Amino acid sequence: MSTFSGLNTASTALWAAQRGLDVTGQNIANVNTAGYSRQRVDQAARGGNVVPAVHSVSTAVDGGVDAEQVRRVRDALLEARGHLETSKTAQLTAESAALSGVEGAFREPGDSGLQSMLSDVWSGFSELSKSSMTLASRSQVLERLDTLADGVRTTRASLDQQWDQTRDGVAALVTEVNATAASVAELNGAIRQATLSGLPTNELSDRRDVLVMKLSEAVGATAVPRGDGVVDVSIGGTSLVSGSTAIGVRLAGTGTPDDVATDAPRLVTDPGGTTLRTGGTAAGQLTALTSTVPQYRAKLDDFARSIATTMNTAHAAGFDSTGAPGGVLFDDGAGGTAITAANLTLRLTDPGRFAAAGTNPASIGGVPSSDGRNADAMFRLSLDTGGLDASYRELVVALGVQSSVATRDLEVQQVVSAQVEAARESVSGVNLDEEMTNMLSFQHAYSAAARMVSAIDQALDTLINRTGVVGR
Repeated sequence: MSTFSGLNTASTALWAAQRGLDVTGQNIANVNTAGYSRQRVDQAARGGNVVPAVHSVSTAVDGGVDAEQVRRVRDALLEARGHLETSKTAQLTAESAALSGVEGAFREPGDSGLQSMLSDVWSGFSELSKSSMTLASRSQVLERLDTLADGVRTTRASLDQQWDQTRDGVAALVTEVNATAASVAELNGAIRQATLSGLPTNELSDRRDVLVMKLSEAVGATAVPRGDGVVDVSIGGTSLVSGSTAIGVRLAGTGTPDDVATDAPRLVTDPGGTTLRTGGTAAGQLTALTSTVPQYRAKLDDFARSIATTMNTAHAAGFDSTGAPGGVLFDDGAGGTAITAANLTLRLTDPGRFAAAGTNPASIGGVPSSDGRNADAMFRLSLDTGGLDASYRELVVALGVQSSVATRDLEVQQVVSAQVEAARESVSGVNLDEEMTNMLSFQHAYSAAARMVSAIDQALDTLINRTGVVGR
C-alpha cells in the first residue's frame, strides 16, 4: 500500500463520517415531522479489483469506504398492515358516527323522545276517561296527540337531514380523493425522474407515503411498489394511480333516500363508471346512506302507520260529545298518499268531536253518553304487549344494541390500529437516544479518520523532507 493511497482511504473515512453526521442531523431535525421516515447511511467497504486479468490483480485492502447510499428505514409488511388497519378504523368510525346520529334523531331516553310523548298520550286518555265531558281534558288529549305527530315528523326530518349531510360528506371526500390521487401521481413522476438521475428521493417518498395513507383512510386504497421507485395505488383491485397517471372518482346514485333501493349511492371511476369496492371512511358513509339511515327511516314510517291505524281504529269504536261515531283521528292516507313519518298529521281539531264515550246513544234513547269507556279503551292500548309501546321499544332497543356493538368494534379496532402504528413507528420513527448514539459514533469515527490523515501527513513529511539527509 502506498502512502498516498492511505490518504484516499482516510478521505473516504472522513466523508463517510461526515455523511453519517449529516443524516443524523436530518433525522433529529425531523423528529416531529409527520410522515418522516428515519434515514440511514449504507456503508460498504471498497476493495481491490475483482476482475481477473493479468495486469489487474490487486491484493490491496486500501479501498476505503463507500457511503453514497442513504435509505429510508421502512418495513413493507408493516406499511401494508398499516394501510389495512387504518382503513378498517376509518370505516368503523364512520359507521359508529352514523348510528350515533340516528340515536340523536330519536332522542331516547329523554323528555323530548317519542316514548315520553307516547306516555303523555296514554296519560291524557286515562284522565279523559274519568272526565269525558270536560273540554280541557279533550283539548289536552288532542294537544298531546298533535305533539306526538310533530315528534314523529321531527325525527324523520332529522334522519333525512343526516342522510343529506352524509351524502354531501361523501361528495366532499371524493373531491379530496381525486386531488390526493393526482398528487401521488405527480410525486411518482418526480421520484422516477430523480431515481433515473441518481438524485435522492427519500423526502419525496415520505410525502407520497403520507398521501397514500390518506387514501387508505378515505377509500381503503392499497399500494404496490415498483422497481423504478414509484407505487401503484388501487381501490378494491381497481387501479387508481398507475405510475404518473391517475384516474378520477365520482359519486353516482340517487340524491334522495327514497330511491336507495333502486339506485344506491356508490363510488365509480371517472371515466369508465366502474363501481369501486371501497373501504375506509367512504365505505362507512356509504353504509350509512344505503343501509343504516334508510333502515331506521323505514322502521319509523312503519311506526307512524301503526300510530295512525291503531288510533283511528280505536277512535272509530267510540262516540263524541254529540253522539256521533268517532271519525278519523289521524290522516289515513286517503287520496293515494301513503302515511309516512314525514306526513303523519292529526286531522281532528275540534275537542268536542273526540270519541271518548263507549255507549251508542241509540241504545239509551239518543242521548250522548259521558261514560268515557272508549277513552279508557284507548288508554289500555298502552298495556298491549304487541302494541305501539312495545313496537317502539323494540325499535329503540335494536338501535341501542347495534350502536353499542359498533362502538365496541371500533374500540377493539382502535387498539389493533394503535399497536400496528406503534410497530411502524418503532421501525420508521426517529428515536433521539439512538440518534445521539449514532452521532457520537460518527463523531469518533471522524476524529479517528482525521488522526489518520495527520499520521500519514507526518509520514510523508519524513519521507519527502528527511529521506537521504545524513547526519541529522
